[in-house]
Amino acid sequence: MVEAAAPDIVPSPLTRLQSALARGMFVHARRLLTELPAADVAHLMSSVPPRTRELVWKLIDSSREGDILQHLDDDIRAVFLGRMAPQELAAATRSLDTDDVADLLADLPDDLYREVLRSMDEQNRARVLKALAYPEDTAGGLMNTDTVTVRPDVTVDVVLRYLRLRGELPEATDTLFVVDRDDQFVGTVALSTLVTSQPEELIEDLIEFDVLRIPVDMKDTEVAQLFERRDLVSAPVIDEEGVLIGRITIDDVVDVIREEADSSLKSMGGLDEHEETFGPVLQSARRRTIWLGINMVTALVAALVNNAFEGTLEQLATVAVLLLVVPSMGGAAGNQAVTLTIRGIALGHIEKSNYRWLIGKEIAIGMINGLIMAALLLVVIGLWKSWLLGGVISGALLATMIAANLAGVGIPLLLRHFNLDPALAGNMLLTTVTDIVGLMTFLGLTTLILL
Repeated sequence: MVEAAAPDIVPSPLTRLQSALARGMFVHARRLLTELPAADVAHLMSSVPPRTRELVWKLIDSSREGDILQHLDDDIRAVFLGRMAPQELAAATRSLDTDDVADLLADLPDDLYREVLRSMDEQNRARVLKALAYPEDTAGGLMNTDTVTVRPDVTVDVVLRYLRLRGELPEATDTLFVVDRDDQFVGTVALSTLVTSQPEELIEDLIEFDVLRIPVDMKDTEVAQLFERRDLVSAPVIDEEGVLIGRITIDDVVDVIREEADSSLKSMGGLDEHEETFGPVLQSARRRTIWLGINMVTALVAALVNNAFEGTLEQLATVAVLLLVVPSMGGAAGNQAVTLTIRGIALGHIEKSNYRWLIGKEIAIGMINGLIMAALLLVVIGLWKSWLLGGVISGALLATMIAANLAGVGIPLLLRHFNLDPALAGNMLLTTVTDIVGLMTFLGLTTLILL
């Protein structure tokens, strides 16, 4: 019996690139970079140390620099933007969508930003300035001003001839926007409807009026939630007077979702939002030091609680053995509540109107799970050590789990109220609450009952 040969494992682009650079095969590396899409090249640059990243950038064709820059993380992109001449940057961004150009220019120092604008032609400069007029985290900062509009009183044949003359449609165009003579948004006509209708039909007979209109000042996270709920590919952006000023496409929304997820994940680890995997050592160490210092302060607060019950610990060695059980269980319960709460906030499920119900639910869950775990712990400690000690630690566990669930839902909501990242509750704040409550209840009850 002949065994089948194992399939060859194709090296990843990152492995092939690093191998080519290590061997000095720069022509091969340049060819590999040319074959890859811009987003994949940006991914490779984010996956190598700074010195290798510099070498990769030198091998990239100048005509692709703008496409690659828009996909790089902010900190990495800022390094390369700062080294480009205004004319070079203006040329690199000429083929980009207006919203992508605005994102790039927003990272530049004011003097360089003005020079790049002066290097652009009048039409592109006007579009970019319009996009930059809105805050970055709003629909206006997210939108693209390159829209295809038609009037309601023309025929399908006229529109089709117009599209053929235009020659090219903006990316992710699934609908045409219908506006009146004052640019007031009327509705949309799907491209699929347009190409399957009779040439003599009027556009006004094909309009879909019940279309989501996104206000220009809507937060980008709310826009992302709307796209997710309604499975949108694109949506019109209107100003306060109902005038169409741009559109948002699914690729922009995916960027928002990714950035939000990335920011939340870093916050839960106590990392700065600009921290990158292959960032410089000293820069990364400096950013982490501040958070570690704050964490040390909270740890010392918990140590002070321990110190306040030093006499109890000296008299009862058994208490010291069981000391970490209550805070550990409280931390596990609190993490479950905080994870669910942060998810609910991210998905837009949690609003002020349902705060009370959510808090009541978590308190009830804390009581139920606390009673179950306390009963189990009572039996274990009672059989292992003593029933009185089991009763003390079980009571402390019940109180701690209720407090942990309350903190798990309350801290993210409180941070959200003050416009802070709720993900911060997933580490330092929640851990501090569960440690202090757990230690105080356990040691306090032990002091009152056993001594």
